[in-house]
Amino acid sequence: MFQYPFLLPFEKLPVTLPLFPLSNAVVMPGCQLPLNIFEPRYLNMVFDALGAERLIGMVQVKPGDAGDKDAPVYRTGTAGRIVSFSETADGRLLIVLAGVCRFEMDSEIPTTRGYRRASISWNRFLDDYDDKPRVDFPRWKLMDLLREYSSAKKLEMDWEAIERLDDLLLCNVLTGILPLEVAERQALIDSVTLDDRVKKLANLLEFEVAHPTPGSAKRH
Repeated sequence: MFQYPFLLPFEKLPVTLPLFPLSNAVVMPGCQLPLNIFEPRYLNMVFDALGAERLIGMVQVKPGDAGDKDAPVYRTGTAGRIVSFSETADGRLLIVLAGVCRFEMDSEIPTTRGYRRASISWNRFLDDYDDKPRVDFPRWKLMDLLREYSSAKKLEMDWEAIERLDDLLLCNVLTGILPLEVAERQALIDSVTLDDRVKKLANLLEFEVAHPTPGSAKRH
């Protein structure tokens, strides 16, 4: 588990969360996600979160519905804690979320502040608080696949920084930054254990290496 100074114990995580539906914006545990907040409903969400546990539930919108404010979202998301924020002269908030723990949505709750909120359960993802998650998949094999994938996709990667990451942070970082399809990224978010997530990530990389798709953008 990644220890933040003000991290809530697992048993004290809240039973409801504000939802921020945004495809391909993932904040896995131990990772950080900067966000530029400008819509009135999400400004409300941030200010309300700052007055409570500072937690926001990041969920992906299902493909084909991104333009609908009530679009269906995947049931599994990740809670991020607001660890910094600043105000801009033009009325925006620049915030940074630090990933805490994944959750499952039970049901959405009616709200009056414009943003969506849901009752949630954390129990399935107790492993996100595990200090020493087990990984059976060989790291060298994952790194070889990542290098082949990066070459095929023409990605720019900071290999020195990547090599310094432990298995858990490596997998979580890659879940957020690789140019995956929404459903592929969601499959990684849904994988409960680190070992399952690493194996699924390796399968995705291996498939893309064997069946490259043209036109991939560079990503640092």
